Amino acid sequence: MLILALDTAMAACSAAVWRDGAPLAARRQPMARGQAEALVPLMQAVMAEAGIDDYAALDRIAVTQGPGSFTGLRVGLATARAVAMAADRPVIGITTTEALAAAVPADLRGDRPVLAVIDSKRADLFLQWFGPDVSPLAPPDSAEPEAVRARLAEQPAVVVGDAVAMLGDLPAGCIDAGPELALPDPAVVAALAAGKPLPDAPPGALYIRPPDATLPVNGGRLRP
Repeated sequence: MLILALDTAMAACSAAVWRDGAPLAARRQPMARGQAEALVPLMQAVMAEAGIDDYAALDRIAVTQGPGSFTGLRVGLATARAVAMAADRPVIGITTTEALAAAVPADLRGDRPVLAVIDSKRADLFLQWFGPDVSPLAPPDSAEPEAVRARLAEQPAVVVGDAVAMLGDLPAGCIDAGPELALPDPAVVAALAAGKPLPDAPPGALYIRPPDATLPVNGGRLRP
C-alpha cells in the first residue's frame, strides 16, 4: 500500500511517502506558523524523493485531524482533501494523540499506559490516554496540568508530546518519552492509516474546544 501522509497539527510541517511498512521519503520543518505556505512544496519534495510522479499512484492520503492548532489543522485537512479529490483517492484521518502514542517504542511502554499531551497554547493541555498496546482508553480531552499530574501520580504512564514540560517533574514511575517523539511522525501517521477501514466521508478537524477567533454573528459583513 502506498500512502502520502501529512501533518500540520502542531509546531511543524511534515510529510512522508510510505509503502508497505517503511517510509520511502519523509521530511519535517519545525514551525509555529507558515504551514500554509510550506506544506505543498514539502509534499512535492517527498513525492519526488520517493520517485512518485503521479498522485493517482497513491492508495490513500493520511492526515492528522487534531487535536492541535486550529489553523494548522485546517491547512493539513484542506490540502489532503484537495489531493484526494484530484487523484480520486480516500483520505484517512488520524488523531494527533494516536500518532504520538503509536510512536512510543514497545520496549519503552512495557506494561505502562501511554499518555499523549499537546500544548493547547492556553493554561491547559490536550490529552488522551492509551493502553500499553496503544488502544485508546478514553477520547481526547483537555485538562489543567495539576489535574494531569494528580492522575499520573495514581497511574504512572509513559508521557509523550510537546506538553510534557508543562507537567514539571513527572511523578514516580512515569517516563518521559523524550523530545524526539514530541511531534507526530508522518511515517507513523501513514502506518496507522494503512490499518484503518475506508471512511464514508473525508475526515473533519477534531477540536476539543472552539477556536480563539470567531466570526461575528453577522458573518463578518459590514453593517448597512
